[in-house]
Amino acid sequence: MKNTGRFWLMLMLLLQLLVTQQVIGEVPTTGIKVKAPFQMPVIRVPDFSKCKTYTITDFGAVQGDKSKITLAIARAIEVANNSGGGTVVVPEGEWITGKIHLKSNVNLNLMKGAILLFSDNPADYLPAVHSTWEGLECYNYSPLIYAYECKNVAITGEGQVQSLMDNWKKWAGRPRAHMNSLKNLYYWAFDNKPVNERIMVNDSSNLRPQFIQMNRCENVLIDGVNIINSPFWTIHLYLSRDIVIRNVSVYAHGHNNDGVDPEMSQNVLIENCTFDQGDDAIAVKSGRSPEGWRTRTPSKNIVIRNCTVKNGHQLLAIGSELSGGIENISLRNCTVSKGAKMFHLVFIKTNERMGGYVKNIFVKNIKAGSVQNGVLGIETDVLYQWRDLVPTIEKRLTPIKNISLKNMKADKVEFISRILGQKELPVENVKLKNIAADTISSKKHIHENVLRFREK
Repeated sequence: MKNTGRFWLMLMLLLQLLVTQQVIGEVPTTGIKVKAPFQMPVIRVPDFSKCKTYTITDFGAVQGDKSKITLAIARAIEVANNSGGGTVVVPEGEWITGKIHLKSNVNLNLMKGAILLFSDNPADYLPAVHSTWEGLECYNYSPLIYAYECKNVAITGEGQVQSLMDNWKKWAGRPRAHMNSLKNLYYWAFDNKPVNERIMVNDSSNLRPQFIQMNRCENVLIDGVNIINSPFWTIHLYLSRDIVIRNVSVYAHGHNNDGVDPEMSQNVLIENCTFDQGDDAIAVKSGRSPEGWRTRTPSKNIVIRNCTVKNGHQLLAIGSELSGGIENISLRNCTVSKGAKMFHLVFIKTNERMGGYVKNIFVKNIKAGSVQNGVLGIETDVLYQWRDLVPTIEKRLTPIKNISLKNMKADKVEFISRILGQKELPVENVKLKNIAADTISSKKHIHENVLRFREK
């Protein structure tokens, strides 16, 4: 009898183990093959089509009650994660909330007519989380939607996420206390101060959070949602890989409102999106100075296609934070609307503090209206507010080479290309083919320190 009891006990433990393994499994992924002028790995994204759904009203969400909605979303995400994967559904209607922290194997789905309205009360984004500010790591207010070290995460649906902006607008003026905090962060990075000691949450730093940040994540899908307003950068991909952003519409005209910022991220597809921005539409970055040098993770293998830009400083910006390196970027088949307030179609920017590198940038089949500056800009002395704020502690120049532009047309420009390289390290191998504008108000090409420039 004793042996029989032991047998049944072992059998029960085995069955429990099998059930547990099933529960904590992962959602399946699907592979997406992307054509590019470089070797592009298959991108894997999660497939939630057969996963269970969890509606936030079943977890206590009540319209108009921010606390209950925030708690209900967190509970639904927790249950979906614990059950091995699931879709958290936000139904039609307006739902005001604080921060949302995604977990692995969770899809946040906004039904048609759903609006997730995010508070602009900074207290709703505490405690501080591991984040970044302009290429420097720190602990800051949580991004409005935040995923940290997650695998298989998604934001999908036909609904809308929107940020209230009154408090964030007050923070955008860069007062002296804010600038002093940036000084501290810059010096802390060079001193290699532990990130968990770089606390930027206080009464004066006023570092606005990103709207959506995927931080150290893999297998990410953002599909179909509409994004309105943002405290800072809108979609920030940080040290992440295997990402698809498609069918997304962004309208954000606050300060520093880039559309998508892939930073030290790899294997990214951005397609069929519409950007109406107060800053760059797509801004590829890779860390500032010692942060990028230590991490040694370039932004790499990024394809942007079939997008429309209604407004934005640049269609594609590269830098100025690029210390980890940027390579293998393809932008094609995009349109900039007539009347858009745009400086360049492609702008590569760095300075003597960045180091890193830029190579293998391919752009083709772009149509635009009037562009304030030009089709291509490359500048190697772009420092913005940092120029007089802090000194150059370590000088590292940025090699820039292998830039190819093809089949691009604008109505009116100041120049076709302005390339301002450095005497010590000229820009190399720039090729333009079939690049035209109806009106060029200045010189067609303005070049300093460029080797092997070719035009057809």
